[in-house]
Amino acid sequence: MAFDANLTLPRPPVPDTSATEKTLLTVVGLGLLALLTVAFDADAGRARLSFWAGVLLLSAGTLGWAWYKFGRQPAGVLQDNLWLRASSSRGAVAWLTAVVLTGFYVVLYWFSNDDGQGNFGPLNQLIHALDPFSQWLRHKPSDQWFLYGTFYTLAVLLMGGRALWKYRHSPYQRIRTASVMFFQLGFAFLLPGLLLAFQRPEYYFSYFWPLKYDYLFPGTVSYLLKDGGPALGVFMVFWGVVMSFVGTPVLTYFFGKRWYCSWVCGCGGLAETAGDPYRHLSDKSRTAWRWEVRIIYTVLVLIVALTALLWLGASGAVPALQAVTEPLSKAYGFAIGSVFSGVIGVGFYPLMGARVWCRFGCPMAAYLGLLQKHFSRFRITTNGAQCISCGNCSNVCEMGIDVKQYAQRGEPIIRASCVGCGMCSTTCPRGVLNLENGPTEGRYQGSQLIHADSLRILS
Repeated sequence: MAFDANLTLPRPPVPDTSATEKTLLTVVGLGLLALLTVAFDADAGRARLSFWAGVLLLSAGTLGWAWYKFGRQPAGVLQDNLWLRASSSRGAVAWLTAVVLTGFYVVLYWFSNDDGQGNFGPLNQLIHALDPFSQWLRHKPSDQWFLYGTFYTLAVLLMGGRALWKYRHSPYQRIRTASVMFFQLGFAFLLPGLLLAFQRPEYYFSYFWPLKYDYLFPGTVSYLLKDGGPALGVFMVFWGVVMSFVGTPVLTYFFGKRWYCSWVCGCGGLAETAGDPYRHLSDKSRTAWRWEVRIIYTVLVLIVALTALLWLGASGAVPALQAVTEPLSKAYGFAIGSVFSGVIGVGFYPLMGARVWCRFGCPMAAYLGLLQKHFSRFRITTNGAQCISCGNCSNVCEMGIDVKQYAQRGEPIIRASCVGCGMCSTTCPRGVLNLENGPTEGRYQGSQLIHADSLRILS
């Protein structure tokens, strides 16, 4: 029988963009254009003026657009047309965005090194435009990493403002968003800069081993003890050890991995704010889950083994290790610390979702996940009788968990990958899902009851 194209369902139209929204997006575009011109402006004063004009336009346009887009609508999560827009459905706009983000990371990481005369390659003017701000905060000239930190923090703050408007009906989401904004601005940007201003080591108190892997390397420990001073240096090393091996297990026992991945971590902070428009793109297939398990635990084993080998080599017990461990640490830093966490982890937001690094590569997420699955009070409880199978929960899960399957069966969600962002609960129209910290006994009771009922029916 011939196929009649006239019988197919028409594709629903994407609503027209209003003139006001177009104007606000134009302001955002002008801000980006002003920042782009800085890279090609040889006049330092004019480049600096263009830089801050671009930041101002970008900030005003983004916050104004967020208010217009979400603040004027009734409170609630709307997921309309996500798979119809080229920007959020792996269309041409998404691919272009991914190429630009990836290209920026490649240039920043490997083509902006200081040549010894204060020149930083293609980003030279952008970096030097921040010199006055860097001198004020850190008492030293700007460099490529200060530029990166500034842009990173700005993205979290601006897109955090968007998230506050979008999820203003949810107290949990408001507090969680404010938390990642606070930790990124205070602990990951201002505090390290102030430490440099006082001629102390740049230290990020919100990052721990194995994510900030070198903090427990022998060379870094020696550097902190030497340059940090007798009090601060010892505290930095103490803080890193205690938070990695005591604080992390204790906090994860009580609150699950969400205390870090969704409330403190800068990687998670960027994913939850700037990456929010792409959260639905995470692959929910079982094949993706298999790759997730294979890769993320391999990375965890690698960094544990590398740290142990470095300390063994530093002890002098095996002198030959000292010649091997240094190249190994550089290889890990390049492949995992730069390519995976930076270039792929952020550059692939528009194609694979916002938690590519957190889901497939972060050793801290793997460490926290093992604790959460086997040694935690945290779970997401479900009420299967109320589930209408709308699929909102699965759609917004950035960690690739098919939440709907658990909700339909009334099973509690206890997964190592779950970061406890709470978006599944926030988007559920029936209140089926609840984030809870309950007793460890009977965590899987829901699934046990389901299986018992099934056996009773079969018998």
